[in-house]
Amino acid sequence: MTNSPRTEFDAIVIGSGPNGLAAAITLQQAGKSVLIIEGDEHIGGGLRSAELTLPGFVHDVCSAIHPLAIGSPFFSTLPLEAHGLEYLYPDLAAAHPFDDGSAAVLYHSVAQTAAGLGADEQAYLKLFNPVVRDWPYIAPDVLGPLGFPKYPFKLASFGLKALPSAITVAKRFKTDAARGLWAGMAAHSIQPLSNLSTAAIALVLMTAGHIKGWPIPAGGSKEIANAMASYFLSMGGKIETGHYVKSLDELPPSKAVLFDVTPKQLLKIAGHRFSSIYKWQLERYRYGMGVFKVDWALDGPIPFTAEEARRSGTVHIGNTLEEIAHSEQQTANGKMVDNPFVLLAQQSLFDPSRAPEGKHTAWAYCHVPNGSEQDRTEAIEKQVERFAPGFRERILARHTMNTKEMEAYNPNYIGGDINGGIIDLGQLFTRPALRSSPYRTSAKGLYICSSSTPPGGGVHGMCGHHAAIRVLKDIFNQSLPSL
Repeated sequence: MTNSPRTEFDAIVIGSGPNGLAAAITLQQAGKSVLIIEGDEHIGGGLRSAELTLPGFVHDVCSAIHPLAIGSPFFSTLPLEAHGLEYLYPDLAAAHPFDDGSAAVLYHSVAQTAAGLGADEQAYLKLFNPVVRDWPYIAPDVLGPLGFPKYPFKLASFGLKALPSAITVAKRFKTDAARGLWAGMAAHSIQPLSNLSTAAIALVLMTAGHIKGWPIPAGGSKEIANAMASYFLSMGGKIETGHYVKSLDELPPSKAVLFDVTPKQLLKIAGHRFSSIYKWQLERYRYGMGVFKVDWALDGPIPFTAEEARRSGTVHIGNTLEEIAHSEQQTANGKMVDNPFVLLAQQSLFDPSRAPEGKHTAWAYCHVPNGSEQDRTEAIEKQVERFAPGFRERILARHTMNTKEMEAYNPNYIGGDINGGIIDLGQLFTRPALRSSPYRTSAKGLYICSSSTPPGGGVHGMCGHHAAIRVLKDIFNQSLPSL
C-alpha cells in the first residue's frame, strides 16, 4: 500500500483489521471518501500470514479458521471472491479427541453430529435444530448492538439458550462425547465456563459450522484482508500504511474518525477530547485472558490416534468437560495448569500452498493469565502428544509468541487478549461503555469500531459495519438498508 495524499476526507479509519476494513468499506459504499491509516507496514491486524518457522512454511500469525467470516451477514454482501478470496473446506469442521482414542465431531449436518453422540442424540437435536433454523433471521441482531429485533420471539428463544453458562447448558447432555465437544466450543469465549453467556459462543460457532462450515482461506488468513482491501481500493478508497497514529493532530481534516483500537489506545490518542464520565468508563474497561501461541513446521501430518482428528481443520484438545472447565477457571484465576485446553488448526492438510510438498504446518494456542510471559511450549506439545503419539518426532521447527509478543505484533492484543476485552455478561452489549450507542465516543465525530464494541471478537466485520452505520446517521444523516 502506498501513502495517500493528505487531503480532506469524509472519514478516516485508524487500523486495518477486519473491523477497520469493514467500517471503511461500508462508508465507501455509501459514497463517502475514506482513508484507512494502518500503523504496521502490512494491513490486516489479526489477518496476517507469514513464514514464521522455515522458508516455504506459511503460518497464520493470529486467526486461522473462519466460521464467523463465512457466516458474517456483512461479509456475505461483499464480492470478495472476485478480489481473490477462496475458501477451502476441511473434510470435518472440528474434532474433539478423548483419551480412549475416540473423538466427537462437528459435522456440517446437525443430524450426523447428533448421531455420533450416542445417548445424547436427541438432546443435541433439540438444542440445535431450532437455532440452525432461526439463525438466518436472528444473525444480524445477535451480531450487533442492543436494539429492537426484527424477530423478537426467535431472538428470545435463542437468548434463553445463549445467556446461561456453558456449564448449565451442558447439563442437557449425559455422555462425555457431547459434554466434551460442547466444552471445547465454549472455551473459545476465553473465560471460565461457569460465567453467564459462555453458552452463546458455543451456540454461534457450532451453528455456523452446521450452516456454512469452518473454512480456511487459501493462501492464509491474510487473503481475507487482501480481498477486502482490494475491494475497498476498487471503489476509490485510500490506504496509508506504516503510520502509527499517536495524536489526532497527525490526521488530515475529516468529518469523522473511526478507531479500530481498544480503549487503552483510544485514551492515549484522544482521551483529552472525552468527557470525564466516558474516560472513567474506558479506564475501567476489563481485558481477559491472553494466549500463548505456537506454530510448527512439520515433517508430516500430526499422527492423531483418532482418525476423525486427522481429517479435521480444527482440533480441540482438552479431553472432558471437567478437565477443560478446570483449566479455564485456574487460568482465569492467574494460575498455570499442566494440561491446558489447546486450540489447534492444521491448515496444510487442506491447503497445499502452506508447506513444501510432503511437509505440513500446525497452529495452536492455549489461554494464559493476561500479560503472562511464561513459556507454555512444553505444556502445549505435551497435550498434543497425548492425543497424537509421535507428534514431537515430526517437528522440524517452531515459532512461539507469548502475550507480550502478541501485543507487540498487534497493539490491540492488550496482555495477549485477542478478543479486545473480556466478553462476559458485563461487557457483552455495553462494551466499551454504557451509552445509547456503543460506537459513539463522548466527542463529536470520534467513534470506536473495534472488537471492543458489540458483538466482540472474531473475524466477521460486524463491529466495523455497525459503527459505520452510526457514523452515516449521525454525521451525514444517511441510512443504509438493513442486512
